[in-house]
Amino acid sequence: MFRITQYLRLLARAAREGDFPPPATPRGPAGDDRPAARPGPVVIWNLIRRCNLTCQHCYALSADHDYAGELRTDEVFTVMDDLRAFRVPVLILSGGEPLLRPDLFPIAERAVALGFYTGLSTNGTLIDAPVAARIAATGFDYVGISLDGLRATHDRFRRLDGAFDRSLAATRHLRARGVKVGLRYTLTASNAEDFPALLDLMRDEGAQKFYFSHLNYAGRGNIHRGKDARFAATRQALDLLFDRAWDAARRGLDEEYVSGNNDADGPWLLHWLQRREPTLYARHGAALRQRLQAWGGNASGDLVANIDNLGEVHPDTMWWHHALGNVRQRPFSAIWSDTSDPLMAGLKQHPRPVGGRCAACAHLAICGGNTRVRAQQISGDAWAEDPGCYLDDTEIGLDGSNPRTVLTTPFRSRRTVPVVVEAGAGA
Repeated sequence: MFRITQYLRLLARAAREGDFPPPATPRGPAGDDRPAARPGPVVIWNLIRRCNLTCQHCYALSADHDYAGELRTDEVFTVMDDLRAFRVPVLILSGGEPLLRPDLFPIAERAVALGFYTGLSTNGTLIDAPVAARIAATGFDYVGISLDGLRATHDRFRRLDGAFDRSLAATRHLRARGVKVGLRYTLTASNAEDFPALLDLMRDEGAQKFYFSHLNYAGRGNIHRGKDARFAATRQALDLLFDRAWDAARRGLDEEYVSGNNDADGPWLLHWLQRREPTLYARHGAALRQRLQAWGGNASGDLVANIDNLGEVHPDTMWWHHALGNVRQRPFSAIWSDTSDPLMAGLKQHPRPVGGRCAACAHLAICGGNTRVRAQQISGDAWAEDPGCYLDDTEIGLDGSNPRTVLTTPFRSRRTVPVVVEAGAGA
């Protein structure tokens, strides 16, 4: 996840006060110079696969029926204890539609009691006033609700008439009870024209967060990748998103803007700043780059993890076709620490063993090689260049003599080549 607001607030402060603080150095628990123990990953947990919707871009290929073999409540609690001991800071409870799981609230209550930052990822259609009251009483830190366009567009994406009205009502019920609510939007060629209006809707409704997701090639999102927004539309949308976040940062508004599934957004922020605020870029561009390098871009398999409804562990939610192990057989902490899987070894390696344009990119230290699953779904090679990178050769420091070698093609079927990392990778 790229925390746009975090960087723009620092820039707004630098514009007022003249200084841009360097990245913080992690400290030990006593505040001394020893590095703090490294936290575990943020865990996105698909507790249930069943969903009342069949969205066009669903990575889980969910449908409205039960799926056999899902983790029992006691098994979930055992895994949570291991996650806490492994210093996992954040649990995002997701699905399918997590509100269809009968024990969701006991699970969430235990997560809150154990000290996790606890989020809920939902389509919102099942949240009426009583459900909103229970969500508030449970103590969720954040609820993200998906809106992929205005009424007609959203209902078409979600394949349910009335879905937009029900999801929007959910945000109002939650806001009325003091729950932090965010809107989640995935850009495609089919809904790009609704994006400006959704930003306005976010502000009008008082939602505190906007999550802008690029289409990633998993599940139905992979099948429908032919409708992915082309690069010009992506750049235009990001400029608008950065403009809105910059306006909020300068005005001190309680609004948070983030993006995900395309770590080229970090380098693009530098290009945006150079165009929009050239004086500020001249003064603080180098410091911003240092901050972005400290972020490091794509964190799949390292600082972001996924557990699916059956207990399989994946590098993130888009890697459901690549399982690392099952929490019924091995603790999550053991699975996540194991780099004998070549994909995990490469994902944990810094820099990652990427090829093509990514290997020669001047911004590799910022984006981390971007999204590996897109490369693998298109080319069969997890370490090929990311076909979703929307920066041109000049913008990544190349002379343009080596054109893109990986191009997005319509979905046919997955083809893969073995994941190979040189010995010692990930150590």
